Amino acid sequence: MKCFGILEPNRVGWMDKPVPVPEGFDAVVKLIAVTPCTSDVHNFEMKAVAPGMTLGHEGIGEVATIGPFVKDIKIGDKVIIPAITPIWRTIESQAGIPQHSGGLFKGQMLANYKDGLFAEYSLINDADMNLIRIPEGVSDESAMMLSDMMATGFYGAEIANIEFGDTVVVLGIGPVGLMSIAGAKLRGAARIIGIGSRKKCIEIAKYYGATDIVNYKEGDITKQVYKLTDKKGADKCIIAGGGDNALNQAVSMIRWGGSIGNVNYFETYGDLPISNPRWGFGMGNKTIKNGMVPGGRLYIEKLTQLLKHDRIDPSKLITHKLYGIDKIEEAFKMMSEKPDDLIKVAVWI
Repeated sequence: MKCFGILEPNRVGWMDKPVPVPEGFDAVVKLIAVTPCTSDVHNFEMKAVAPGMTLGHEGIGEVATIGPFVKDIKIGDKVIIPAITPIWRTIESQAGIPQHSGGLFKGQMLANYKDGLFAEYSLINDADMNLIRIPEGVSDESAMMLSDMMATGFYGAEIANIEFGDTVVVLGIGPVGLMSIAGAKLRGAARIIGIGSRKKCIEIAKYYGATDIVNYKEGDITKQVYKLTDKKGADKCIIAGGGDNALNQAVSMIRWGGSIGNVNYFETYGDLPISNPRWGFGMGNKTIKNGMVPGGRLYIEKLTQLLKHDRIDPSKLITHKLYGIDKIEEAFKMMSEKPDDLIKVAVWI
């Protein structure tokens, strides 16, 4: 079968691999549609995964074959493949951190520790626990955006502990940030301040519920937010993007007693700065929570109910559509170059 991935440290391209055969609790899914993620590009650029690895961790498909121990998921089921597919028979999973089953990040198996979804077929571990049937009436587009972007953005809203009437800052309005805005609105935020500059992202941010936009190109964002909030600061902040100073900016933008939910991956191997005065010298009662979305069937299956009952339409994230497995390479290039009118590109295989 055709697969797109890392040929060598500085080169991506096509490979030919055998169709996988499931064993035990696993299943093989025939891919219907996939979408590249910024982290696919980062994994390649940072040489974070080994040559020969098939990329891709967001997609939907149809179950083709199952292992002998798979009891619930059936051949022919149309399913969402979550970005995070934990190993559920681990101590970490029992401890409530399945996204790190077996070690840091190891719940994100696809395209990190095993071949990903940029292929005709993909082997999915723990199928009964990691595959989610797509409810009737839910579009392919929405299902795809749930697998990572919506799940991660909503998790940011969840760990930021957003409550009714809150003023919330969303730092970064790429696809995850846009879903953080939507999640914040559903959780009852009164005012949502999105931080970004790209015209298309601003348009969609307002669609999902942003009441204000702060452009980082127009000056210090902490001062802009401080002014917008009558010098009080926001109640909550979701970090969904930004550079190494993003955590410091978030700490500076929230009030005393406020909280931060971080779902941004910081690439530095150095320390992240925090302003001690804005932290309150350790006494400001500012809460910082961070993490990777748990993934797995239960978490994602609950989110599908929001799609089924028309509480949110994440398909608005898709700005470009391509058709044919050969178009995966073009889609990957688009995510690498990020043209101004791009949020997400989806490829139907």
